[in-house]
Amino acid sequence: MTLKLYSFGPGANSLKPLATLYEKGLKFEPVFVDPAKFEQHSDWFKAINPRGQVPALWHDGKVVTESTVICEYLEDVFPEAGNSLRPADPFKRAEMRVWTKWVDEYFCWCVSTIGWAYGIKAIAQKMTDEEFEEHVTTKVTIPEQQVKWRRARNGFPQEMLDEEFRKVGVSVARLEETLSKQDYLVDSGYSLADICNFAIANGLQRPGGFFQDYVNEQKTPGLCAWLDRVNARPAIKEMFAKAKREELLKDADKKVQA
Repeated sequence: MTLKLYSFGPGANSLKPLATLYEKGLKFEPVFVDPAKFEQHSDWFKAINPRGQVPALWHDGKVVTESTVICEYLEDVFPEAGNSLRPADPFKRAEMRVWTKWVDEYFCWCVSTIGWAYGIKAIAQKMTDEEFEEHVTTKVTIPEQQVKWRRARNGFPQEMLDEEFRKVGVSVARLEETLSKQDYLVDSGYSLADICNFAIANGLQRPGGFFQDYVNEQKTPGLCAWLDRVNARPAIKEMFAKAKREELLKDADKKVQA
């Protein structure tokens, strides 16, 4: 059995399967895809995932993509390994999937858009017009990603950014409402619901960041306690200690999934 995880390292969507692999104690080969070199858009990586996106899991010749799907796949294939990350009760498992669906369809996107607006902008504007057009039209295969690159270079409309910050506020309020009452997002215990939301929420509490007015000990004590609780887990500490950190930029608020 051979597992390889292609990722940007322990941040954003790449963190989800990384954390799952460490929580389950599975041996795997980490393959760091360097976003600074646009390796996700390289021919060698697109031979693995033609969409040019991380993470991607290689398992004995089969490739699984989409971060949350990879986490579920690992639970399906290795149910007895390490920590179980899905509730045994079908109703609680459904609650878990509501949280993972929500983070993929709502929470991740508002945080990601703000990251693109303030992080990718500097990268996009360093390119010449010719370099930029070649990169966007020949390397970036997903139309929606091409639009993001162009907006990063030319500037996101302010009304769009205002709306994304509003959605961050909605997301934080939803997390706080639950986590002020219980230790984990599903009351049966730690699960993929926590991993997938932690991947996006961790760092929002950082003083001086874009989101310091949204996530802090005064306004969101339950959310902050949960972030501390997840960060203190042995598997999460091991992940951050061992996984490559190149994607964690000096200014963490500029970290995005390109």
